[in-house]
Amino acid sequence: MKGLFDLAMPWWAFTLRGVAVYLIVLLLLRLSGKRAFGDMAAFDIVVLMVVGGLLRTAIIGEDHSLLGPLIAVASILALNKIIGWISARWHGFNRWIEGRPSILARDGHRDSRALRRCDVADTEFDRALHAHGLEDESNVVLARLEPNGKITLIRKSAG
Repeated sequence: MKGLFDLAMPWWAFTLRGVAVYLIVLLLLRLSGKRAFGDMAAFDIVVLMVVGGLLRTAIIGEDHSLLGPLIAVASILALNKIIGWISARWHGFNRWIEGRPSILARDGHRDSRALRRCDVADTEFDRALHAHGLEDESNVVLARLEPNGKITLIRKSAG
């Protein structure tokens, strides 16, 4: 069993590297825009990517111990929990982590520049309208691209 618990570097280096990768990938995903996330928040994707990569390292990576990747995974999961806790309590931090919605249409008028800036094709916007039972944007008070990549609509009231 020698080697399974022999670390290739100090334990704190696994923590530091795991946290650094987490923060860098989180920043890169935020810069990639809302459309990259689908239904998951950016930090959920980061956790999946980093944990997956670290577990791969435990199997065939340069560090052949079980302990090193486990230290890194524990550090990343702890950081993710801390970020979630802070996000739930501090609106400004949550807005920075998740982003803000983008207005795609207002008062029945489509914003073509906003659609292009958010990489939303006209056909995709039309599909979102149709999914809400609308033929066009004339009955839309507000259409937003949410931070999770979904398009939400507020219709004009019937009456």
